[in-house]
Amino acid sequence: MLRERRGVCQDFAQLMIGCLRSLALPARYISGYSLTHPPEGKPRLVGADASHAWVSVFCPSLGRVDFDPTNRCLVGHEHITLGWGRDFSDVTPMRGIVLGVGSRC
Repeated sequence: MLRERRGVCQDFAQLMIGCLRSLALPARYISGYSLTHPPEGKPRLVGADASHAWVSVFCPSLGRVDFDPTNRCLVGHEHITLGWGRDFSDVTPMRGIVLGVGSRC
């Protein structure tokens, strides 16, 4: 998974959180969205137009630092936080069942 960069943002966030916690660094899982309009000449971020996940770690000398392991960048204004928790199960984007009626042709 890591060598081939396969997986989804939730996988990379959970893996990074596990690594940080193994070093006794407090880390939390962040769920949200990344903006879909990149700066001119820059590529679109992975996770655009869909829910996204990243990590927040507490560093005693810096405070909280948010990092997006999927896009390998620090989190800035292009990331919109919806919620945070210990892991994915604390802040899933949707829960339950969606029922609807299909259109008739």
